[in-house]
Amino acid sequence: MNDKHLWHGRFSKPPADSLMAYTSSIGFDVRLWRDDIAGSVAHAQMLGSSGVLPQADSDAIVAALRRVESEFESGTFTLVESDEDIHTAIERRVTEIAGAAGAKLHTGRSRNDQVATALRLFVKRELAATARRVLSLIDVLDRRADEVGDAYLPGYTHLQRAQPVLLSHHLRAHAWAFTRDAERVIDAIARLDVSPLGAGALAGTSLAVNARDTQQRLGFGAVFANSLDAVSDRDFVAEATFVLTMIALHLSRMGEEWVLWTTEEFGFATLSDEHATGSSMLPQKKNADIAELARGKAGRVIGNLTGLLATLKGLPLAYNRDLQEDKEPLFDSLDQVNRGLEAVADMIAAATFHTDAMQRAADAPTAVATDVAEWLVARGMPFRQAHAKVGELVSRSLSTGVPLVELVGADSELGPQAAALFDRGVAVQRRSSHGAAGPQAAVVQRDELHRAIAALQSRLP
Repeated sequence: MNDKHLWHGRFSKPPADSLMAYTSSIGFDVRLWRDDIAGSVAHAQMLGSSGVLPQADSDAIVAALRRVESEFESGTFTLVESDEDIHTAIERRVTEIAGAAGAKLHTGRSRNDQVATALRLFVKRELAATARRVLSLIDVLDRRADEVGDAYLPGYTHLQRAQPVLLSHHLRAHAWAFTRDAERVIDAIARLDVSPLGAGALAGTSLAVNARDTQQRLGFGAVFANSLDAVSDRDFVAEATFVLTMIALHLSRMGEEWVLWTTEEFGFATLSDEHATGSSMLPQKKNADIAELARGKAGRVIGNLTGLLATLKGLPLAYNRDLQEDKEPLFDSLDQVNRGLEAVADMIAAATFHTDAMQRAADAPTAVATDVAEWLVARGMPFRQAHAKVGELVSRSLSTGVPLVELVGADSELGPQAAALFDRGVAVQRRSSHGAAGPQAAVVQRDELHRAIAALQSRLP
C-alpha cells in the first residue's frame, strides 16, 4: 500500500501533488487514531465471529491493530507520504504487519462508515471530558460562594447599579448557567450514541456483516436504522459545536465581568499573580488576560459553528467530501473551550474578592429606591404610584444635592421607618422571594444547586 492509493485500480495515473496537498486531512485527523483503531478492532472481530473472514485472519488483524496502538502510544508510529488520512495510515501499517490478512481489514466497510464511527467515538469521549470540566468550574463557583458568606455587591442591569445582591447569589447565577451547559452536553452525547458501522459507503453490503455486533463491542447505545443517513449525518458534530459555543458564550460573559471587577475603577477583585499577565512597556500593569481571552475566543468558536453549518446546509445524500471540513472546527472548539474552562476555573479559585469595595458600591442610596417603593406598596399604595413618587424623590435628590435618605425621612408618606431601609446591608436582607438574592433564599438555592450537580454527575457517561 505504500505506493498505491485506495482507488488505484480504477485510475491509470497517480494522483497529482496538488490534489493530495488540497485533500489530505492527516494533519488534523491524526488525533482520531485511538478511535479508528477501536472501530477497526471491533470490525475485524465481527468479521471473524460472523464467518466473513477466517478466525485466523481476524486474530492476525486484531494483533496488528494492537501493535499499531502501542506504536501510537509510544510515539514510534511513522507516517508516510501516501497517508492521506489517519484511517489509510492505520490500514497501511496493519497490512505491513499482518500481510495478506491485513489487506482484508476493509472487508465490508467503507471509509464513509469508518470515519463516521471513529468521529462519533471521539466526540462521545471528548464531550464527556468537557462535561466534567464544566462541573469542575461549577464546583469552584459554588465553593467561592460559600466562602464569601453574606458579602454583597451591586446587581446591574444595563451595566447600571440596580439592587444589591449577595455575592454568593451572583456566583451561583453563573453556576446555574453552566449546569444548563453540562445538561446540553450530556443530552448531545445521548443523541450521538449511535453506531454507523456496517452502513458501508451508502447502501450497506452484500456480505454478512453484523452491525449490532460492532455496536455492542464499541459500547454504542444504538445502531443506525438507515445506511444513507448513517454515513451523511453530521448533526452530532453540529450539535457538539453548538453546545461548546454556548459554554464559550457563558465563559465570555463571565470574563467580561472579571475584566471590569479587576479594574481600579471597580476594585471588586484582584487576580493572583499566577493568573494574570504584565505589560512589556508599562511596569505597573496587571492584566486579566484569561478573562479577556474567554471573551475573545467566544467569537472564534461562534465562527466555527457558523462555518460548519454553512458547510452542511446544502449537501445531498449521502457522503460528500465536504464533510471532511467537519473536523477542524469541532477540534478547535473543543480545544479552546476546554482550555478556557480550566483557565477560568483556576483564575476564579485563586482570586481575591474585595468585599468592602463591593458593599460600599451596593450601599449607594439609589440602590434602595425599589425597596422604598415596595415599602409603600406593602402599605397599600399602587405600585405605579409608588414608583413615580420614589422616582420624583430620586430626581429631587440629584438636582438639589439633598441626600435621598433625608428626603425619604422627611416625607409624610414615608418617614423614619422608610429611611431605615438605607441602613447598611438592610436592602439585600429583604430579598426573600423564591430564588432571590437575599440570605434566606440563598440557603434554599444552594441546596437546589447541589441536587442539580449530583443529578448531572449521575448522568455522566
